Amino acid sequence: MKRLRFMVVAGEPSGDTLAAELVRALKDELARFLSQPTEDLQPRHASLAPEFFGMGGPSLAAEGVELVEDMSAYSVFGVTDVLKRYFDFRALMRHLVRLALARQPDVILCVDYSGFNRRLARAVKDHVRASEGTFRNWDPKIVQFVSPQVWASRPGRARQMARDFDLVLSIFPFEKAWYAARAPELRVEFVGHPMLERFSKPRSSGGNEAHSDCGWQIADCRLKSEPPHVGCYSSDVGAEECGREVKRNGRGAAPSVVLLPGSRRKELKRHLPVIVAVARHLLARQPVTLRLIVPNEKLAAAARVFTEAVPQIQVQTGGLADALAQADLAIASSGTVTMECALFGVPTVVLYKLSWPEFQIARRIVRVKHIAMPNLLAGEAVFPEFIQGDATPDNLARAALDFLRDNAKRRQVQDTLKRVISSLGGPGATRRAAQAIVRLLG
Repeated sequence: MKRLRFMVVAGEPSGDTLAAELVRALKDELARFLSQPTEDLQPRHASLAPEFFGMGGPSLAAEGVELVEDMSAYSVFGVTDVLKRYFDFRALMRHLVRLALARQPDVILCVDYSGFNRRLARAVKDHVRASEGTFRNWDPKIVQFVSPQVWASRPGRARQMARDFDLVLSIFPFEKAWYAARAPELRVEFVGHPMLERFSKPRSSGGNEAHSDCGWQIADCRLKSEPPHVGCYSSDVGAEECGREVKRNGRGAAPSVVLLPGSRRKELKRHLPVIVAVARHLLARQPVTLRLIVPNEKLAAAARVFTEAVPQIQVQTGGLADALAQADLAIASSGTVTMECALFGVPTVVLYKLSWPEFQIARRIVRVKHIAMPNLLAGEAVFPEFIQGDATPDNLARAALDFLRDNAKRRQVQDTLKRVISSLGGPGATRRAAQAIVRLLG
């Protein structure tokens, strides 16, 4: 039995983290699989550890993946950024296709980064199809972990995906049925959302920090293995018990508002003037504590330029889970972070602003009613959304004050969020994804 070879392609920080988690889970699942005898009781050579190589960042490197390409040079956002670097991406594509042909992995793991990975999968499969009948019989399994959002725009791409991918690992429950109706030959498995796994684990540095609603540790603040916070607004625990009628932090302090402008410099440039103006509106109307969170110090320095005139805004890097655990409200850029707000049961006002060309393209191709994923999963506007010209300080401040002043509305939102989160499959998404890949290999 030959050593299994995996090529991993992740192009963004979130994908790098997710890919590293998947590689770790795959190592465990393959070790378990290879330690079992075959049907004819022959050993499977458990000593043949799998080989991982490809493109990624520090998380994949820490997991022992051989990085042939550093993703940091290729993490871009928006159509205009991609067009500006067209020739760079074309060179990268050619390099990765040549790498795949030279090293012939058994599996190519495409993690998120869907626009690039769809083209990579097509290029590899086109080569395989062109080589059929020759002495070359290499035919890798190509797996996409996190489905492209083709259900939001350009649904016809589902048929092409069926030609180019052997397996799509979905993190949202509606996607499997959506693909079945449009590309029934495409193998799709719903594995659940990785976010649930990350936030259900005790934090090594903060294991003794109390959950600010109930006085429990965050890792334990759930009923019947529910994610953090969900138990605190379930029917088993009343709002009075958790202190939500007064303040989420339970100490009589001013309501805590978390500001989440985005994880890219362009998002900060577009969103922070609006968010800072909203903060001024709130401070003029009632006492609030304001925490603005960005993922790294470079973005924190950029954020402080916008917030220096409002010293009440505390800018910090990281610590999102702690902040959401104590938050009464979030004002957030649309993206993955809205799901994290939903997980922690935080009523959220969502905004998003694009460049004029990007907005004109988006309004012509996007076919979904909502942009925030909690709203898509709920089938209703649980979180109010303000896009482009509607994302004004007045509109956002009005929605924010509605949440801060209306406890009944907050409880209604939290009840809906509980149903949304319970639909995501529970912790263990990367383990289920790894098991699906092992099954694909047979």
